[in-house]
Amino acid sequence: MSQRHRIAVIGGDGIGPEVVDAALSVIAATGVEVDTTTFDLGAARYLRDGFVLDDGTLASLRDFDGIMLGAIGPAIGDTRIPGGTLERGLLLKLRFSLDLYINYRPFRGVPGSLAEGCEFAIVRENTEGPYAGEGGILRHGTAHEIATQGSVNSRFGVERCVRYAFARANRLERKKLTLVHKTNVLTFAGDLWNRVVKTVSAEYPEVEVDYNHVDAACIYLVENPQRYGIIVTDNLFGDILSDLAGAVTGGIGYSASGNINPEKTAASIFEPVHGAAHDIVGQNKANPLAAISSAVLLLEHLGETEAAARIDVAVRNFDGDPNELGTSGITTYIQERL
Repeated sequence: MSQRHRIAVIGGDGIGPEVVDAALSVIAATGVEVDTTTFDLGAARYLRDGFVLDDGTLASLRDFDGIMLGAIGPAIGDTRIPGGTLERGLLLKLRFSLDLYINYRPFRGVPGSLAEGCEFAIVRENTEGPYAGEGGILRHGTAHEIATQGSVNSRFGVERCVRYAFARANRLERKKLTLVHKTNVLTFAGDLWNRVVKTVSAEYPEVEVDYNHVDAACIYLVENPQRYGIIVTDNLFGDILSDLAGAVTGGIGYSASGNINPEKTAASIFEPVHGAAHDIVGQNKANPLAAISSAVLLLEHLGETEAAARIDVAVRNFDGDPNELGTSGITTYIQERL
């Protein structure tokens, strides 16, 4: 018998609650027992009462076994929320406070996509780089204004990300890890990443190690994605490459992600990569497969590997028409094949 798991649910905005509900119903169909607690966070909550995330809510979220997140953001064209309010006040605050230093995104090319039949994953450092917020502005609003934005790369932060990536690569049938950076221009940060990869690689002699400049990696992801196993990279490059990878494997509507604290000292967050898609809310049009695949990552993190594998096989073998089935039809399709 599996143990009961405490899961925090942040449906968020737009189609977020719809796809999270679908993912949770699929988890329930596996027999894994979860107790869920819903948190009202996101753009709609901010517009209603100005609340983003306080210390008490953050402390509550920390103690859950995992967090399922739908999507955060206002409708396109809605300018009532100042830029960065939700990104830094909610999403990045969760990432930094819960020490979610790994962003893990697996990709599998769906039929008809540029990467059909390919499987690879991106391991992105998730708490440093330019997202750390180092920088500032001098002479604001004048003709002599100067803006600086630094990229923070610590040996500690880089090494723990690289070690996670090597451990992932070592579990693959084709054990290959590719560092993606821009070492010819970003000579300080790039050198640190390169040296750490070389050091850790000595502990994984079976893992083939490669390097690509980020601009070359963008080309290879489109023209030759089968060359990759695990891509490991910094925060900014990982953010960009993940969206490109989603596009070439069939669209971000299929892309799952985990913001992970591997040591489980705080709750990890699992979410689809796509946005809130306010234009299709309540129309049974949202594709829940990315959220369901995110539930696979959540179950793996919880140690429920058998249930995770069953859902993954069902998603992998999905051959229905998402537009015809709709949210409810896709969910039922997956449930019936567990």
